[in-house]
Amino acid sequence: MARKKIGKQTVKLQQPPSIVSTASTVGPKEGKGPLSHYFDIILTDDLYGENSWELAESKMLRETIRAAIQRADKNIVDIEYLLSGDLLNQLMAASFAARDLDIPFFGLYGACSTMSESLSLGAMLIDGGYANHVAAATSSHFSSAERQFRFPLELGNQRPLTAQWTVTGAGAAILAARGDGPYISHVTTGKVIDLGIKDANNMGAAMAPAAANTMVAHFEDTGFMPEDYDLIATGDLGAIGKEIAEEIVFDKGYNISKVFNDCGLLIFDNRVQDTHAGGSGCGCSASVFCGYIYKEMMEGRLNKVLLISTGALLSSTSALQGQSIPCIAHAVTITNILKH
Repeated sequence: MARKKIGKQTVKLQQPPSIVSTASTVGPKEGKGPLSHYFDIILTDDLYGENSWELAESKMLRETIRAAIQRADKNIVDIEYLLSGDLLNQLMAASFAARDLDIPFFGLYGACSTMSESLSLGAMLIDGGYANHVAAATSSHFSSAERQFRFPLELGNQRPLTAQWTVTGAGAAILAARGDGPYISHVTTGKVIDLGIKDANNMGAAMAPAAANTMVAHFEDTGFMPEDYDLIATGDLGAIGKEIAEEIVFDKGYNISKVFNDCGLLIFDNRVQDTHAGGSGCGCSASVFCGYIYKEMMEGRLNKVLLISTGALLSSTSALQGQSIPCIAHAVTITNILKH
């Protein structure tokens, strides 16, 4: 009997795990954005001393996980599972990082939804009694993602105004069976939504329906209303996707305008930094959550947050074959105050 299941897509955790530490790393461009003082490590070199962008991303992820473990006052041997993913073929960044960490590893691919996916599954592992300490982590890198999904950097292609800038960043969170919060209390798992958009340079519009679908499902399953949250943060819809998602949710009877923002809009100053529609990538919601949102919750300026990381499940193969873009969004409720 699924006694923890509520509604169609949500589980209410009986023993909500605590997020006992986080760490965040970003690249030079992200370090010049409005959230710069929230990030733990700001790289001065996108290559991070490595010979390729891909190896730089893996190193960034690995060192961010290590920093989160150290901040939790734990050792690597204390972490029972690592749940992590990225955008690269066969999860190269996460797999190569896991190779050096010697932690039992679940590789996850949810595209840019992977941070919420890893938090969701990590929380379920702990609440289910399968672990006491779990690491949830995600990364992306502008240069590695560009040449896998779009064009070689050397071409210098002009991007349309609907395009977003893949965040060079990583975030890691340590979840524990015991702790003083913030806690993950609810998990709403998304469905794959595809409304036929094929333009890989308009990811916000492609992902917005999935974000809205998960958000509405969360409200219907839990009975929560937008005003119950201090912040509802999507992962990387950018300016265009945020507007679309807000309209869809409003048409379903929920006004989220007062508490709704997007990590892709928070991490960059679009006008000054020329990021067009905003930020994107696995590292977008990962670094913004593990940097900005978590620290604001620790200070009590935010007490209840709905994090909805959003992902476009296209590949370089599907794009070349002219396929549309399937999308997904996963949501976690993170709260400082548990009501029994």
